[in-house]
Amino acid sequence: MKFYYDVLVIGGGHAGCEAATASANMGATTCLITMDMNKIAQMSCNPAIGGIAKGQIVREIDALGGQMGLVTDATAIQFRMLNRSKGPAMWSPRAQCDRERFIWEWRSILDHTPNLDIWQDQAEELIVKNHTAVGVRTMWGAEMFAKSIVITAGTFLNGVMHIGKTQVQGGRLAEPAVLKFSESITQHGIRKGRMKTGTPVRLDKRSIHFEDTEIQKGESDFHQFSFIGKPRKLNQLPCWTFYTTPQSHEVLRLGLKDSPLYNGQIQSIGPRYCPSIETKLITFPDKQQHPLFLEPEGETTNEMYLNGFSSSMPMEVQIEALHQIPALREAKIYRPGYAIEYDYFDPIQLTHSLESKVISGLFFAGQVNGTTGYEEAGGQGLVAGINAAIHCNNGTPFIMHRDESYIGVLIDDLVTKGVDEPYRMFTSRAEYRILLRQDDADARLTERAYHLGIAKRERYDYWQEKRENIQKILSFCEKTSLKAKDINSALERIGTTPIQRSAKIIDLIARPQVSLNAIGSIIPELNDILNAPKNRKEEIIEATEIQIKYRGYVERERIIAEKMHRLENIKIKDRFNYMEMNQLATEARQKLQNINPETLAQASRIPGVSPSDINVLLVLLGR
Repeated sequence: MKFYYDVLVIGGGHAGCEAATASANMGATTCLITMDMNKIAQMSCNPAIGGIAKGQIVREIDALGGQMGLVTDATAIQFRMLNRSKGPAMWSPRAQCDRERFIWEWRSILDHTPNLDIWQDQAEELIVKNHTAVGVRTMWGAEMFAKSIVITAGTFLNGVMHIGKTQVQGGRLAEPAVLKFSESITQHGIRKGRMKTGTPVRLDKRSIHFEDTEIQKGESDFHQFSFIGKPRKLNQLPCWTFYTTPQSHEVLRLGLKDSPLYNGQIQSIGPRYCPSIETKLITFPDKQQHPLFLEPEGETTNEMYLNGFSSSMPMEVQIEALHQIPALREAKIYRPGYAIEYDYFDPIQLTHSLESKVISGLFFAGQVNGTTGYEEAGGQGLVAGINAAIHCNNGTPFIMHRDESYIGVLIDDLVTKGVDEPYRMFTSRAEYRILLRQDDADARLTERAYHLGIAKRERYDYWQEKRENIQKILSFCEKTSLKAKDINSALERIGTTPIQRSAKIIDLIARPQVSLNAIGSIIPELNDILNAPKNRKEEIIEATEIQIKYRGYVERERIIAEKMHRLENIKIKDRFNYMEMNQLATEARQKLQNINPETLAQASRIPGVSPSDINVLLVLLGR
């Protein structure tokens, strides 16, 4: 073996796997360095993919030619589309997965990806020459060199786990921490901080009283994660819901004195939106119960994940509190919940390609950028892998705008605003939600990915076929009119107002009560068009209906986005010495000097930079 590659990826989690396959599929010789080849893409916390806004990210990863959607569909044991009661912009797919099968599905993909090697080892030192990353030195003394290096080390950098007063170094339970690598990076001027996350207790299914829970079944319609995936093949399993009790709260309150979160043991920042059970008691002291979700870890295992009970309390406190809940009164645990602290690097020191501003050729993705979640990590990993491959040939970086993808919103937030807590994506973070729906990720991204070389011909042809079928339906609906006498009785049956004169089908479909299938049932020619794509009929009909019903909102939002693009086209990087610009507010000068934004649009999104500051820059640019 020769340890010379185009791209080295450090870390085999969700970010690392997407980064490695992306760069390899683009033709870059790639090596993925991981501590344990048998825990590739380990789901360290919940064995689930997707959820609010996260599901949209996975659909975007898939549309770009990434792997997470395909792996999820192949290993899903329950699928649900969340937020169905709201508009399509809020619909979010989510799946429970078989944890072990998820690992091996990913491992199979890595094993069969051309240009990709795997090396089982631990990176100990980043090798930098002339402010350029050129390689890494490993725990076993191997020196590996590359044109681009992607750091995706997750929670392993100086990781410390907490259960009560007990502290153990590690990146995950039973896995060692990486103790020297952070310092080899920060010595070059890259800033780091500490963050905290946690994971709940795992329970033995055989010890649970399910009669005291409410069953929560999945869905079995056509929805899935991948635009080219096959139908789910594993047995579909339910989840269960129930609540904590005042008695369990009392046990937890008595144990707070020994909680690492409240006795000063943990100093770092934790996720505000996913609080531990002890934090819930402090934040909501009057609540008598909190919801819990019991979720299977796999198709055949007895191991269950207790969502909603993240904790780092002493083990005996956790067990006693669980036993105060009727469904868990005899519960046996496989392991207690724990918290983990780890190093992350300041994402403000990154460009939108996720390359370091300090060290050329060095890219960061995943939790090392201050984010949390498999999906956020996968999206960053994909972008970092693409750009690492492009960097090898001095090409133009691949960057997505905020109106193009949730991944673009995520990265722009990171590099523009930085983080003061673990970053999680929400739909509320995106100002163009109607443009960033889960159903149209392929329309937004697949063509770009195909021209990059990461989306293969099969995927591109699949998208072209879908687009052509949608266009056939739209064209028919736009040019075909229906007379009142032919349609009014049907309109009255479905509870919508009759028409007084002839109307285009597209205008009728725009009504909330009217569907393409309903109109197709009385117009044979339209019905034939709807039924043409036999294997994708439901997907195409849904995508077309959404386009019709929301076209006014979509057009309005696109106009707003295009106005912002004018500022995106005004490049200002390295054009000003902001600290000498007395026309700007003091905070604006400091923030602009620190971040050195690429464009005027990015400058406008920096906290502390006001519209008047942007106007000053516009005037100076005009001069």
